[in-house]
Amino acid sequence: MKILVTGGAGFIGSAMIRYLIAQTDTEVVNVDLLTYAGNLESLGEVSGSDRYRFEQVDICDQSALQAVFDAHQPDAVMHLAAESHVDRSIDGPAAFIQTNIVGTYTLLEVARKYWLAMPEHKREVFRFHHISTDEVFGDLTATDEPFTESTRYSPSSPYSASKASSDHLVRAWHRTYGLPVVVSNCSNNYGPFQFPEKLIPLMILNALAGKPLPVYGDGLQVRDWLFVEDHVTALYTVLREGELGETYNIGGQSEKTNLEVVNCVCRSLDELVENKPSGLTTFKELISHVTDRPGHDRRYAVNIEKIAHELSWRPSETFDSGMRKTVSWYLNNLDWCYRILEKSDNTH
Repeated sequence: MKILVTGGAGFIGSAMIRYLIAQTDTEVVNVDLLTYAGNLESLGEVSGSDRYRFEQVDICDQSALQAVFDAHQPDAVMHLAAESHVDRSIDGPAAFIQTNIVGTYTLLEVARKYWLAMPEHKREVFRFHHISTDEVFGDLTATDEPFTESTRYSPSSPYSASKASSDHLVRAWHRTYGLPVVVSNCSNNYGPFQFPEKLIPLMILNALAGKPLPVYGDGLQVRDWLFVEDHVTALYTVLREGELGETYNIGGQSEKTNLEVVNCVCRSLDELVENKPSGLTTFKELISHVTDRPGHDRRYAVNIEKIAHELSWRPSETFDSGMRKTVSWYLNNLDWCYRILEKSDNTH
């Protein structure tokens, strides 16, 4: 089997590729433009494999994408390429519209034409897996039931609205053209190799530098946290066993407030770091509350009973076990973080 992974140099995409190369006999074609959040260092352990290929291509470039499909002849597509940072989408939504909507449309069209031209025996096994987010559903109150696959879409930010749009396009290409698709919507991911502007790595790096740990508003916004290595096992399961046209919610069953997450990071750092910045007895002293961001969703939570019942998948990590692995990884890979941040600063 040969899988084309878009966004494979990103956080979840690189975890997906590392899993595919290490745990399966799949061949992988990584399609990534290498924007600020894409980094081939995340794939160092698999880059030498004869089952791995990299193509630096913009998913909005139809002719370049077509050439990749023609050259590599994939049996499946896992579409992870996306602009994904809510704050960036508020400051500059244009890139989110272009990548997440236009890019998904372009990829769908190239995949559809490729699929239609395949021999019948290969066409029957082809799959297009679109990986999305729980943020398309909007937010929940403290007493609402978690999102299910049939929850009405109500996105709040330019980011989530662009992802909702891409979900609708994928389902339309299935219904109108018969393209064999599966869709998954995941909760907040965390783990090794996450870009350092995201909450958990940002808190780790700020704490180590003795900088404030900024928490939006009261910090009581709730998210369901999913360890990235659990997520990729779910994605592979959905790709191979999911029913065509169906959607599967993937979550970590770990609802935490943002303040709880930051406190957990601090506890882990207190245990693992011997020499704290000058004057600190605990990293929690660095926590500070800042003005809330516009349209900040209050709570996300996903019901995973469908994927658990139909595909026998559940997360293997608890939040505490996943967090300890995550903090330990960052402490052992600080050079990677600083190189990524330097690259990002040079890009902008």
